[in-house]
Amino acid sequence: MRNAGGALSRAALCVGDKTRARAYMTAMRKWIVFTPLFALLAGAIWFAASSWVHLAGAVIPIYGWFAIAGGAVFSLLVGSGLMALIFYSNRHGYDDLSGGDSGRK
Repeated sequence: MRNAGGALSRAALCVGDKTRARAYMTAMRKWIVFTPLFALLAGAIWFAASSWVHLAGAVIPIYGWFAIAGGAVFSLLVGSGLMALIFYSNRHGYDDLSGGDSGRK
């Protein structure tokens, strides 16, 4: 797409500009998404750290730590079990309609 003088034609410049603009827009979309998310993450970490420092007055006994750990493990087990039931139900057809819409796609 060079003319007789060796310079790039206007069409070649436009194609290159569109490609560069598309790459620029893709990069900017990533920045637009990730910058606020990282700002929220930083704010959440700052809030958790400052709350931890300001509320550090009470000492938790050993059975309290076991209760906290047990509650966290139990919550993870319940959540995992419910997710497993959802996938099992979906894979075995329990979530399908009861035949009322069998003719529709």
